[in-house]
Amino acid sequence: MNYPKCYSLLLILLFPILSGCVPFVVAGVGVGAGTGALISEDRRSSGIFIEDQAIELKASRRINEQLGRDARINVTSFNRNVLLTGEAPNESMKNEAEKLAMSVENVRNVFNEIAISEKSALSVRTNDSLITSKVKGRFLSERKFQINYVKVITENSIVYLLGLVTREEGESAAQIASTTAGARKVVKVFEYLN
Repeated sequence: MNYPKCYSLLLILLFPILSGCVPFVVAGVGVGAGTGALISEDRRSSGIFIEDQAIELKASRRINEQLGRDARINVTSFNRNVLLTGEAPNESMKNEAEKLAMSVENVRNVFNEIAISEKSALSVRTNDSLITSKVKGRFLSERKFQINYVKVITENSIVYLLGLVTREEGESAAQIASTTAGARKVVKVFEYLN
């Protein structure tokens, strides 16, 4: 057995879990049906859910075309509020990424959490995926709110929480995330329903 190929295959098989697709794996839902189940349990309308996906794709494409390989920037949209995370080599690129994201049609707000630093190592990003999975797993086990109400993104051990939540749900999510092993800090990017 060739261990490097074996480990690569294992990572490929575990990627959906590490990247946060735990509900699909746990529930045994197929990809096509999973999207429908995800939308039906989301507080966003199906139109906004799809719009968020389009915003992420458009903003990512614009940022990659303009900033290329000099920066590593992730775009997350929830209810048309965009969170930018990752790394840029300087403040000018960080600001340019924000302008590019804001220029995408239907974006309401941009939260620019891009760090000014070198690109993070693969080991750091893998650890971030693991932290995200642990937070989501704890959301499932604690059952204080519907897991699809909160989107979890982790960058450099900082956990970002997005969603349409009540204040009680938001506080529960933040408390769970902040007490998860490996989480260094929690940043709430919530819209509150009350």
